[in-house]
Amino acid sequence: MAASMLEYENAVFLEVMDDDGLFVSAKGLSIERVITNFLRIHCVTADPSSISLVLVINTTSQEEDFILDELKSSDVPLPKVITTEFSSTERESVYLSGGVLFVTSRILVVDMLTKRLPIHLVTGIVVYRAHKIIESCQEAFILRLYRENNKTGFIKAFSDNAQAFTHGFFQVEKVMKNLFVRRLYLWPRFHATVSSFLDKHTPEVIELHLHLTPSMLAIQTAVLDLIDTCLKELKRANPTLDPDELTVENGISKSFDKALRSQLNPIWHQLSSKTKQLVSDLRVLRLILLYLTQYDCVTFYNFLETLRASQRDVKNHSLWMFLDAADSLFVHAKARVIEQTERKHKKMKGDSSEKEEKDNEEGLVLEESPKWKLLSEVLDEIECDDAKNESKLGPGHVLIAAYDERTCSQLRDYLCDGSEAVLKNLYNKMLKNPTTAAEPSETDSASAENFGDDTVADNQKTRDFPSSRRREPKTSRETKHKRTGKGKKSAAKKALQKDSDDGKTTEQAKQFFKGSRSNVIIKPDQESKDTVEASREINLLTSRVVIIHPLTGCSDRYSLLRTLNEVQPRYVVLYDAQMQFIRQLEVFKASRPGIPLRVYFLIYTGSVEEQKYLTTLRKEKEAFEMLIKEKGTMVVPEEREGRTDAAMLLSRDASKASDAVNTRKAGGQGADNKVSRKVIVDMREFRSELPSLIHRRGIDIEPVTLEVGDYILTPDMCVERKSISDLIGSLNNGRLYNQVVAMTRFYKKPVLLIEFDPNKSFSLQVHGKSSLSSEVSVNDISSKLTLLTLHFPKLRILWCHSPYATAELFDDLKVNHPEPDASTAMAVGDDAIFPSSDMTYSIGPQDFVLKLPGINFKNYRFVMRNVASIEELFKLSEEKLTNILGNATNAKLLWEFIQNDSKTQVKTLTSKNKR
Repeated sequence: MAASMLEYENAVFLEVMDDDGLFVSAKGLSIERVITNFLRIHCVTADPSSISLVLVINTTSQEEDFILDELKSSDVPLPKVITTEFSSTERESVYLSGGVLFVTSRILVVDMLTKRLPIHLVTGIVVYRAHKIIESCQEAFILRLYRENNKTGFIKAFSDNAQAFTHGFFQVEKVMKNLFVRRLYLWPRFHATVSSFLDKHTPEVIELHLHLTPSMLAIQTAVLDLIDTCLKELKRANPTLDPDELTVENGISKSFDKALRSQLNPIWHQLSSKTKQLVSDLRVLRLILLYLTQYDCVTFYNFLETLRASQRDVKNHSLWMFLDAADSLFVHAKARVIEQTERKHKKMKGDSSEKEEKDNEEGLVLEESPKWKLLSEVLDEIECDDAKNESKLGPGHVLIAAYDERTCSQLRDYLCDGSEAVLKNLYNKMLKNPTTAAEPSETDSASAENFGDDTVADNQKTRDFPSSRRREPKTSRETKHKRTGKGKKSAAKKALQKDSDDGKTTEQAKQFFKGSRSNVIIKPDQESKDTVEASREINLLTSRVVIIHPLTGCSDRYSLLRTLNEVQPRYVVLYDAQMQFIRQLEVFKASRPGIPLRVYFLIYTGSVEEQKYLTTLRKEKEAFEMLIKEKGTMVVPEEREGRTDAAMLLSRDASKASDAVNTRKAGGQGADNKVSRKVIVDMREFRSELPSLIHRRGIDIEPVTLEVGDYILTPDMCVERKSISDLIGSLNNGRLYNQVVAMTRFYKKPVLLIEFDPNKSFSLQVHGKSSLSSEVSVNDISSKLTLLTLHFPKLRILWCHSPYATAELFDDLKVNHPEPDASTAMAVGDDAIFPSSDMTYSIGPQDFVLKLPGINFKNYRFVMRNVASIEELFKLSEEKLTNILGNATNAKLLWEFIQNDSKTQVKTLTSKNKR
């Protein structure tokens, strides 16, 4: 059976069952369990009268798998995931069978418009990640269609990202408007019900504050000074930016880059190279701060050397490289690895290789990370505590949560081999493979894996390193029997130190150290999960296991939560702090009352790491406080839910710019007398926002599969829509040429629509440079568009700044034109079905004839109809050309061109024969 819900989860569940609304919870409060229990009720039962159809939208495959796994333990039919694997007839039968269905937005929109889904039979819709529901998204289109045809069903929306509702003006009210809900339910961590319950089941928390080493503290101070300098330069170069956002506290957070680019993207093509370089420098400096506390001294130093080498081949050098703080950064980073940066050793003839190697290693420092030492001491304490309680509670498993996979890999190597072996191995590989120029990627996790250091990447795959000095081993006797104290450990340490000082390691000692910390494993990837599941279960039952799991970068966002529930550790070591996982630990302890849980919290005092964690807590608290104030002052109209026919939100007035409704309607001149308008839309276009906005303007959408064009506005007008990236790609590979050829063959008014991104610069760009220039070039976008218009004179090129402007433009283009037919539009492109006079002629000769003087779109059909071939055309007299074209002037132009061209060819052949 499914696990019972907690006290505060029951309170949330009752509110969910009571009324429609938007439910916003704090991260880590297991809102997924509430949703799972809610969906369990609506799963199909044996009673046919209780059949219901509930649709779940805006979910990812990870969320779907998590809910399905939770429902497997229940005695109810599992929900189905509707994807492209289901045909249209199969989907229609599934809809009629009822149950809970996970449906992709694109499929659901098409099925609603084509009436495959009986909307009036839908019990309700559950919306995941409600903070992403904007007016133009597919999910908002689904909810609009649902409320137009179903006034009784429910809408439940959920989100665990309170900060997303604080960006912009009245963001939460806009989201609720798009969701068609009137109520807002807030469940922060400081909610009275949540706080009082979790405080009763607080786990044993041991906070271990440690200090940065002098070199690390100097590096952190230098980087913060560099960030402050870059922010001041950015303010000076761009006075329009919000000065309250350009602070050092915000600059060290991961979301700062996204917030800064959102302000600069619309004018990115107008910014100076200095501003663009400053934005890039801030991202790199933040990455340096991350590497300082996450990785070892060798990896950090190697990364800095990579950055320095990359600046040699770059035209625009980073400004911070020339500051005094940068010199301090590089000096202290190198001091953590080697004592002297410039050391030359003159090898004499009589010197041996061993003496040379010894001299080379005299300057090595290889500063060990303070967290490594503290982690080792924590594990030793856990071993002693576990040995005392093993007879009562069994083996106590340990879960170590670190930042990413690379950090987990280094911790595994350290616990198995010791710090000296790991650092020496990294240093030797760094000497063999010099650093190469590379730039860090935009995301931290990707940067931590791909910053150009192949030696560190090789180290991730290596598990065992030979070493002459290791941490204290774990003998089989110590594993099987209880620890009596630290006497044996101290003796082992001294013996190990003695062997290391002598420089001799026997084969017995090697075997003794091999397999040290063999109970330490890294959480496997999702792909190899099945292969190691059996061995892991055996380890969990027979002995204590230490599992290291990353906090970020996992392919499955629920991987850490799954591991927590599977392993059920008695000890958790937070090597890195994450707010969401800390909340999950609180919920985990509350769901297992009476079972002890000890949490070790490792954090650097007075560091950027601590400040980032505190800033995350503060921002979420401020976000909920703002939502609480906005909820108290929010004015919500009664018709917000759209359950009445007169709801303003469901208005589809083509001339409206807002949701205002004209209350002054003359008798008999309402919306019922208006002629219905429609646009034929290709199925693939439902990935974009445009169909939703067209429908909002009162134009019906008819989705079909089109061979030619994307939108059919009138029987004669076909539109091919291209974004900037799609336009550049289509011009480069020649696909756009073929599409325009097809449109000009079958439609009298072919249109190429270039749609820009409203959040980016309004310009054609290639590699960050504007493509609109006076020079003609093969690679220039404006030159290619010019050639396209010269080759296809009938083609019209339009551009729009946003999908809203495109929908308004389509509305204007349809005025006083007949409506298109779907069956005719689908037949276009099939030479055997579609009847057209243009299809009688080959496209090649037709284009050639149109290029001749005197021939245009008005008379070219006369030529194609009365002349069998181009050769025959060039043999006609001026009188016959006049009879065919019906115009003496055009006939004279064509005849003179033919005669001049013939004389030129004769002269050319005569000169060649003479030679």
